[in-house]
Amino acid sequence: MKPSCIFFDVDDTLYPPQRGVWAEIARRINQYMMERVGIPELEVNALREHYFETYGTTCNGLRAEKGIDPADYYRYVHDIPLDRLLAPDPDLRRMLKTMPQKKFVFSNADETYIRRVLSTLAVADCFHGIVDIFATGLVPKPAEEAYRTANRLAGSPPPDRCALVDDMPRNLPPARGLGWTTILVHGRTPDGIAHHRIESIYRLSDLWA
Repeated sequence: MKPSCIFFDVDDTLYPPQRGVWAEIARRINQYMMERVGIPELEVNALREHYFETYGTTCNGLRAEKGIDPADYYRYVHDIPLDRLLAPDPDLRRMLKTMPQKKFVFSNADETYIRRVLSTLAVADCFHGIVDIFATGLVPKPAEEAYRTANRLAGSPPPDRCALVDDMPRNLPPARGLGWTTILVHGRTPDGIAHHRIESIYRLSDLWA
């Protein structure tokens, strides 16, 4: 059955990971931890891994253990030169426009940054809505609660008519458990979890052609 509602991750999903966007964000996260929080440089990487595994995001770890302001965190770490890393993508726009499904962004990033990415790619008007980290109450993927919130904010389409497109294998099992179709884009990690694996976002429309 074709999905009627597709949820898209943003970073390394709507564009190739080779663009280097995540490397810039990672650099800013490290800077934030050192400059804003005062964590010694030698401790940053280990703490980031701890926060990611324990709290789902670095932000949630810093909020729980250091009392940081999430809004300040996202403003800081997403202050990167997107126009040097991304450009309008007419092929992506064409594909999204020709797909009849309702399309929502579902990301652990914040809405301001997501809108910047969509605007830079020139696809902002291709989506019906955005479910960002604040819309889910700072509950990130892969927590099941985040997917249930995304579904509700998208109008509660039947789970078997929903699909998730994401580049991170760890984000797929909760969606599949709820009955969504799961698509791993760029296929960087064999996982046995995704219903479909595509090497490029441009192949997405081929799945239901």
